[in-house]
Amino acid sequence: MKIKRFFANDMRQALRQVRESLGPDAVILSNKPVDGGVELVAAKDYDESAFASQQSKQPVDTAPLPQIENRKRPVEVADRRSASPVAHTQVEWSQDPTLVEMRREMKAMRRMMENQLSELTWNEMGSRQPLRRELLRRLMALDISPDIGAQLVARIQDFDNLDQAWRRALNLLAGELPIAGDSMIDEGGVIALVGPTGVGKTTTIAKLAARYVLRHGHRSLALVSTDSYRIGAQEQLNTYARILDVTVRSATTPEELNVTLNALSDKRLVLVDTAGMSQRDVRLSDQLSMIDSGNRMVKRFLTLAATTQQSALEQAATAFGATEICGCILTKVDEAASLGGAVSAAVHNRIPLAFFTDGQRVPEDIHLARSNTLISRAVALGQEGAGDYNEAYLSLALGGVGTDAHG
Repeated sequence: MKIKRFFANDMRQALRQVRESLGPDAVILSNKPVDGGVELVAAKDYDESAFASQQSKQPVDTAPLPQIENRKRPVEVADRRSASPVAHTQVEWSQDPTLVEMRREMKAMRRMMENQLSELTWNEMGSRQPLRRELLRRLMALDISPDIGAQLVARIQDFDNLDQAWRRALNLLAGELPIAGDSMIDEGGVIALVGPTGVGKTTTIAKLAARYVLRHGHRSLALVSTDSYRIGAQEQLNTYARILDVTVRSATTPEELNVTLNALSDKRLVLVDTAGMSQRDVRLSDQLSMIDSGNRMVKRFLTLAATTQQSALEQAATAFGATEICGCILTKVDEAASLGGAVSAAVHNRIPLAFFTDGQRVPEDIHLARSNTLISRAVALGQEGAGDYNEAYLSLALGGVGTDAHG
């Protein structure tokens, strides 16, 4: 089993390095953000049984240098200063039992101190500024990220009662939510929907296509499928194309996609349905490179399910290239228990929301994303008890951002 560590500016570049260096069968063992980018640890010829027996002693992602064997083992590490995986340095992963135990004890002490500090901060906030603490509680009950909630509370000054402060906080939150506007379809061009598996990209393509046909007719629209992984994916898109009476094509390689898009240059709008992939899939970089490899500019829109946890939404935004995303389409809003995680991910990554979907009907269940509408729906879900947390949870979640909440 060959293990290698990679450093890159973003997840896409890191996954490309993994594939180029270890091949398409590489396994990602861990990933984490570091100063200046991300760090991946990947393996070739992965032996799960051998790794699992050692992981119980020392997990890969909990020590500064992951442990693999009881003896010292040389491992190649990509140099962060070079974007190429060719440059290496040699390090040895030490498994000194004393050092391992010291690391565990230090981590346990740090967690204990952080928990105690969070509880003190929460209690102090309650005694000194009870209205602010209650306001923060309401925001976190929407599943809004604690850091965003604390920043909103800190921005509100001179309020007389909680309801007044609550309305101001919601207005501020709506103002922080980036919105793409209604020009996504009308501007035309080539638009590719990317995103994880199972978020409903093909159905969303059909809804967008139907919306376009109702406004501009069917002659200037074409659909393209690049999904060669999922059984029946192209046939599903073909069915929608027949119903709407629009041109449909398929392309499974960069060359085919380039030829196809050039052939469709007379179309005002081309919607590209891509294969759904996990943010940890080593094939993801190839999928994104394929979209960008042609002569025509392709606008990338990220499709995410509102039912997904915030941490997974944040990871997906990074993996699919947040800085290169033109906008986001939020699906399955009708199935979500809360919208705070999706709102927080959009605010953190500054990805403008273009549309949201809330059902299977085509095209009725797709709507322009408007900040006030989404925040109102988030509040409605919060009032249903989706985010009713106890004191212990709130004090722990406040963590290191509690000081900022004092205002």
